[in-house]
Amino acid sequence: MNGSPLATEILFRLGPVAISAPVAVTWALMAALVLASFVATRRLALRPGRRQAALELLVDALRQQIQETMRTAPEPYLPLLGTLFLLILAANLSSLIPGIEPPTARLETDAALALVVFAATVWFGVRARGLRGYLATFAEPTLLLAPLNLVETFTRTFSLMVRLFGNVMSGVFVIGIVLSLAGLLVPVPLMALDALTGVVQAYIFTVLAMVFIGSAVGESAPPPKE
Repeated sequence: MNGSPLATEILFRLGPVAISAPVAVTWALMAALVLASFVATRRLALRPGRRQAALELLVDALRQQIQETMRTAPEPYLPLLGTLFLLILAANLSSLIPGIEPPTARLETDAALALVVFAATVWFGVRARGLRGYLATFAEPTLLLAPLNLVETFTRTFSLMVRLFGNVMSGVFVIGIVLSLAGLLVPVPLMALDALTGVVQAYIFTVLAMVFIGSAVGESAPPPKE
C-alpha cells in the first residue's frame, strides 16, 4: 500500500498512458460484473431458480428504492443507478481479497464516480425540463439564491467523493495497522465490519445519487406506475 492516498502505483503503460493499480482493479471488476450478468441472465425462465430469484429480488429492490426516493417511474434510471451500486459494492468488497486495495480507497476513483453522478444529474434534468427549465431551477425560490444553488451543485458532488473515499480508506487503513501489529486472525472481525461498511457506503452513494437526480428532474418526470 502506498504511504499517501494521493500516490498511485503504476502497473504498466499503454503507449503514453500510464495504467495504475486502481484502474486495473476497476477494469477487472467491470469485466467480472459483465461476465456475471451474462451468466445470470442468459437462461431466464418463467419459474425462476435460486439464482434468477436472487437476481429478480435485487432488481425489484432497486426499482422500489428508486420509486420511493425519486417519486417517479424507475425504468429510465435503473440501468445507471443499478450499475453504480453494483460497481461500488464490488469495489468496496474487493478489500477482502488479499493483496487487493479497493479502487474506492483512491481519491481519483471516487472523483470519477461523483462526476458520473454530476453529469447524470445535469443530463436527466435537461432531458426532463429542457435547458431553460433546468437552468430556471437554480433561481428557485428566488433569483437571489441562484449563486448559492449553483455552488451547491458542485459541493454536493465533492461531498459524494469525500464521503466514499473517507469511509473506505479509513477501513483499509485500520485493518492494515491491526494486521501488521496483531497477525492474521485478529483482524477477521474488523474485515467483517469493513464488508458491512462497504455495503452501506454503496447503498448511501446510490441513494444520494437518486436524490440529486430526482431533485433535478422534479415534477417533470413521469409518475410511478401503481
